[in-house]
Formats: sequence, structure tokens, C-alpha cells
Amino acid sequence: MSVTERIQEKLAVLAPESLEILDESDKHAGHEGARAGGGHYRLVIVSREFAGQSVQRRHRMVYDALGPMMHNEIHALAIKARAPGEN
Repeated sequence: MSVTERIQEKLAVLAPESLEILDESDKHAGHEGARAGGGHYRLVIVSREFAGQSVQRRHRMVYDALGPMMHNEIHALAIKARAPGEN
């Protein structure tokens, strides 16, 4: 299973209405985290779970869902976390 597929699987606990995961690791070749094996990803997730939550809380929810992946397979993660109907 690819890292992108594992991210998708782990984020299922947030019941996303939409989820986009972009692997940008190739843009960071030679970067310290890339040399250690961690990838760079961009994430756009829409979930009802984010309604009424601050941006910081939304990011914490994503980090919590990903768990140990944040210390191994993922070196950097850019997150856009929205509730349905938000831009």
C-alpha cells in the first residue's frame, strides 16, 4: 500500500466528504526530510467533523488521525481542512 493510500485510509476516521492528497516529494529531493525517507504532501479535506472548530484544532484532528505516520512516512504536510460549504 502506498503512503498516499495509507493517508487516505487513516483519514477515513474523519468521514471526509472530499479528500485530495498530492505527493510533492519529488519537488524536495535532497531536502533533509526527504533523505530520511519522509515525504512532502499537500492535503485538502472537507469534513463535517471540522464544523465549529478552529484551524488549529482541525489540523490537530488530522495529525491525530495520521498518528505515527507524521514521524516516519510524512516529513511535511500542508493542510487545508474545511467544513462543508466553506471556501
